[in-house]
Amino acid sequence: MPTPAGTGLDVGTLLERVTGAAPIDAVDAAARALAGMLGARGVTFLIADLSGHAVVRLTTGGAGAEEGRSQAGAQAETVPMSGTAYERVLRTQEVEVQALDAGARLIAPVTDRGDAIGLLELDVPTHPTPALVADVAAAAHALAYVVIAARRYTDVFEWGQRTTPFSLAAEIQRRLLPASYTCEAGQFTLAGWLEPAASVGGDTFDYALNRDSLHVSITDAVGHDVGAALLATLLVGALRNARRQGMDLAAQARYANDALVDDAPDAQFVTGQLLRLDLAAGTAAIVNAGHPLPLRLRDGRVEEIGLSVEPPFGVLPGRSFTPLRLPLEPGDRVVFLTDGMQERNAASLDVENTLRDTADLHPREVVQELGAAVMHATGGDLRDDATMVCLDWYGGPPRRTAGTHGADTGRASSAVIGRQP
Repeated sequence: MPTPAGTGLDVGTLLERVTGAAPIDAVDAAARALAGMLGARGVTFLIADLSGHAVVRLTTGGAGAEEGRSQAGAQAETVPMSGTAYERVLRTQEVEVQALDAGARLIAPVTDRGDAIGLLELDVPTHPTPALVADVAAAAHALAYVVIAARRYTDVFEWGQRTTPFSLAAEIQRRLLPASYTCEAGQFTLAGWLEPAASVGGDTFDYALNRDSLHVSITDAVGHDVGAALLATLLVGALRNARRQGMDLAAQARYANDALVDDAPDAQFVTGQLLRLDLAAGTAAIVNAGHPLPLRLRDGRVEEIGLSVEPPFGVLPGRSFTPLRLPLEPGDRVVFLTDGMQERNAASLDVENTLRDTADLHPREVVQELGAAVMHATGGDLRDDATMVCLDWYGGPPRRTAGTHGADTGRASSAVIGRQP
């Protein structure tokens, strides 16, 4: 067995052992392999829950069932994050080292391209060397791929993330959202969020990164509950079908509009914005179909981006849409919102001030802060779902490095925290 001096990580062997296990056992297989390679004990995975305020410790077998939820042989213990090491690690994306009476505990971010999937926590019998900290950071990044692959085949990870039961509308709408809410891609970082996660009905956001372009949409279907979720399903399906056929932005909008006119119930419509960002030219075009104006943070100032407004999708048969130029400069932060952020009972919410206050945060944190702010302003009684998408544009030619807010592998640098009980 390798000693905890580091350099004991063999990613090839790790993935081979994971591949040999059933998807439901993939994380446990990874944990056992890491324990042997790194000389660690107590290796556990904590997945970020869908509220953004807690992590969930997923285990198997009978142990710990009385401490949390249990389903089909899996246990889920919810751990609030506020003020904890877990919150710090997800925020900083750095490995944290905590001194123990016998050795140390390491907590590392399990992250891929800015998508904070969860945390890897393990104990080692001695104080870790820099090499071991680097190994743990690499192992956590490898674990991100394990989780991404395994959760296609099982409900366990999705179940673990749901600390609040979902409504039927939210269940339908969950399938419309991108698999990852965050994407770091060199020239830009993008993150989206939706509140309340468990009872939405009508709002969606979506994105797709192609070789030469980034496509982003944010939409809000009229109504609430299942009817709005079904209307949103029709629109998002039309947009994805049009995009994957290679249609340009104007044609995508026209196709989606025609789909609603032809197949949606009478008087049903969807507001939305469609964005196409040309990565080579660094230019952006946008269609604004009856939707609230986006906000831009530039040089410390927040202002609405003035756009002419066209009718919502589904209102006028045969309607053509004209893409508008969206002015972008390197360093810009653009935030797209649905009208749930402007509800009457959210009048105390100052979105512009929140954007200024969060200027130094990663887009993933910005949208979560906005979501928390609207829930606070409404006392948790949000009468319409609220969705937000934050786009940071760094500019320059396409490149392979991660965004300026930190690499997605988790930094190998560490902080030593006081002795733990």
